Amino acid sequence: MRSLSICMVSDFFYPSMGGVESHLYNNSQCLMQRGHKVVIVTHAYGQRRGVRYLAGGLKVYYIPAQIVYSNASLPTFFCTFPIFRQIFIREQVEIVHGHQAFSTFCHEAILHARSMGLKTVFTDHSLLGFGDASGIFINKLLKFTLSDVHHAICVSHTSKENTVLRAALEPQQVSVIPNAIIAEQFEPDSTARDPRWITVVVLSRLVYRKGVDLLVAAVPRICAQHARVRFVIGGDGPKRIDLEQMREQHQLQDRVELLGSVAASDVRSVLVRGDIFLNTSLTEAFCIAIVEAASCGLLVVSTRVGGIPEVLPRHMVTFAAPEEDAVVEALSETVGLVGTREQHAELAPVHFHRQVKRMYSWHNVAERTERVYLKIADAPEPPLIERLRRYYGCGLVAGKLFCLVAAVDFLIGVVLAWLWPSERIEIAQGFDYARYRAEIGRGEDQEKEAH
Repeated sequence: MRSLSICMVSDFFYPSMGGVESHLYNNSQCLMQRGHKVVIVTHAYGQRRGVRYLAGGLKVYYIPAQIVYSNASLPTFFCTFPIFRQIFIREQVEIVHGHQAFSTFCHEAILHARSMGLKTVFTDHSLLGFGDASGIFINKLLKFTLSDVHHAICVSHTSKENTVLRAALEPQQVSVIPNAIIAEQFEPDSTARDPRWITVVVLSRLVYRKGVDLLVAAVPRICAQHARVRFVIGGDGPKRIDLEQMREQHQLQDRVELLGSVAASDVRSVLVRGDIFLNTSLTEAFCIAIVEAASCGLLVVSTRVGGIPEVLPRHMVTFAAPEEDAVVEALSETVGLVGTREQHAELAPVHFHRQVKRMYSWHNVAERTERVYLKIADAPEPPLIERLRRYYGCGLVAGKLFCLVAAVDFLIGVVLAWLWPSERIEIAQGFDYARYRAEIGRGEDQEKEAH
């Protein structure tokens, strides 16, 4: 099988937590196991800057950048070209894979990669509307990026329809590859639950898009209707103060526990405390959190938005419209179901876990992503005039602006190639993944023999 050198690029990566970060890390690890070279480029997080190696030899470039909002870096257009070019040449990158429409680094890396003649892939992890100012701006930016990308990936069929409309793409140019989890890390544990309570767990960024306003309205009503229900809420964000005020106003300190930010390693220990997982998102392309919750054996209550109806079988989840009354009704119905789970074999936590394990695997995601890479790896490179023609079709005014940006970026690439020829850039030493796995295996064998 052909081995490829891949560069994943996004503003969103560890130590930040979220679905994009998890997707980048786990997909990269599985691609490395399949024999490919993978490096990740993101912006610096505090003191975490420069080059770092993560588990399995995954190499990460943390580039210093100014952050403007929600971990997205300040747009610089051409200023990142020199450092991206150095990385692409040092790592002998063949395919640049950008993630998330909100990531500035993603768009800039794809632009620079195309100016260097590299193959590009884009994965969209979000849904956006068409009527608000931010949505219009991001959609136009996405149209610019995807006009010259070789292939696009979406995490759900709903997300694909949204992206095809937003970027005016041909549907056959977009593949659907869902997120996944490591099911072994999310096994049920019935001993962790408190039998005196019916515990509802919420794990989410506490922002408007995640429906925290719905949560604030629903919690007091559910607590008033069901004396045995309590809430465990993990996550942080600007909406946390609303939850704290709600808890104080309704005197629910003993029934609403706010955990703050939860580390990835602690997610399972929080989930297994619960009987029900509540998701109140207003928009969601996939929602990996409900998959983790179902794998831990929790019943799921979620708003019916975006790609969420595609994620889990109907017996695992109760849907509600993104409205206060609907969320309260769906949650009350599920609270009544908790006590009868033992009477229904298909609702057993262990059965949930086994089903999720069969449905979602990062190895399957990596295999499907690999097919996309191999499909575009030998695609012919269009001339510059063809690339400019694609940009020109992006709009009466925007098209001309996009052509100017692409032309200037191409000329900057020519100047950089003259100032720092690629033959003068030192090639980075590769990580011997096969040797690493062999050493790990020997260590495990020696440990077993010692016991």
